[in-house]
Amino acid sequence: MKLFNLDSPVMVFLSKVANLMILNVLTIICCIPIFTAGAAITALYYVTIKMARGDDPYIIKGYFKSFKENFKQATIIWLIMLVILAIIAVDWRVTLVMMTGNSAKIMKTVLFIVSFLLLLTGLYIFPVLSRFDNTVKNTFRNAFLISFMNLPKSVLIVIIHLIPAALLLVTIQALPFLFLLGIPAVAYFSSLLYVGIFKRFEPEEQVQDGENLAPLSFIVEEEQEKQAALEAEAAAKTAESAENKTETDAVETENQI
Repeated sequence: MKLFNLDSPVMVFLSKVANLMILNVLTIICCIPIFTAGAAITALYYVTIKMARGDDPYIIKGYFKSFKENFKQATIIWLIMLVILAIIAVDWRVTLVMMTGNSAKIMKTVLFIVSFLLLLTGLYIFPVLSRFDNTVKNTFRNAFLISFMNLPKSVLIVIIHLIPAALLLVTIQALPFLFLLGIPAVAYFSSLLYVGIFKRFEPEEQVQDGENLAPLSFIVEEEQEKQAALEAEAAAKTAESAENKTETDAVETENQI
């Protein structure tokens, strides 16, 4: 029967669900030590982004390949994020409990902005790490800048991450589904957006290779290109102005003669 053909929509869907369930188990197990959660999340996005691109990755092999390759940087980033999150949590606690009046309002506004920036950066940093080789510093910076360069899609990604909590508020019966597919399902649907966002920064030949891409230095390169273009334009105008001035001086000299 065509229904059970490996290429049929039903079988493709079931295969994808099975892959997400495997990813869920792998991610939960690899997050148990807590400090390895960064590498686990990075590996999760490495696989889900490939799935969203229409590739047919080897789930377990691909997951642990990314886990191993990105372990050091992902762990450093994860620990930095935890420290920042702890500081912000303490600041919120102090502000809500101990501060009043205008100072409390100002502090709440500042903390809200900082929390929002951290949220956007956190949503992008591990997907960026899973796709691009770079330093920890540049990975933070690029994740932050990409999130604002694609703000509408960033808002959609935030909404996707809030859906599981919303489902639990609506009905507790969603818990089994979330337990089996919650984490990778959120990652997969977010990856559908990440694919389009990252595409402009991915050389075509490297996309076809399916490996981690070259250093994500596009932000610096774009800034340098813009700066170089401005400098070239300014130099051209200066040269043109000098040439016009020389011609004017020559004409005036001829007139004087």
